[in-house]
Amino acid sequence: QVQLVESGGGLVQAGGSLRLSCAASGSIFTFNTMGWYRQAPGKQRELVATITRGVYINYADSVKGRFTISRDDARTVSLQMNSLKPEDTAVYYCRLTMTSYEYWGQGTQVTVSS
Repeated sequence: QVQLVESGGGLVQAGGSLRLSCAASGSIFTFNTMGWYRQAPGKQRELVATITRGVYINYADSVKGRFTISRDDARTVSLQMNSLKPEDTAVYYCRLTMTSYEYWGQGTQVTVSS
């Protein structure tokens, strides 16, 4: 059973920075995609950024130039968030996909105060 555990959320003032991390345990394939999604109150879950093999990277337009996704290995993914805005407030979820399988973390709260 694959499990994802996120860490690094918290409260920060606008303009500040946070770093989220996610680690996967269990049996996974080396070739996989990991990413971050977020869900604000009353809104649908949306893509923030994804990364495949450390090479193929995709960002939502709203975070380009402010957030950076990275991986150290096949089991971890991080999201460096700079210049945070109040509209970045949401629960951030880590996601791992490999072949037809999909796994989600439990989420970590990010709150940006104005």
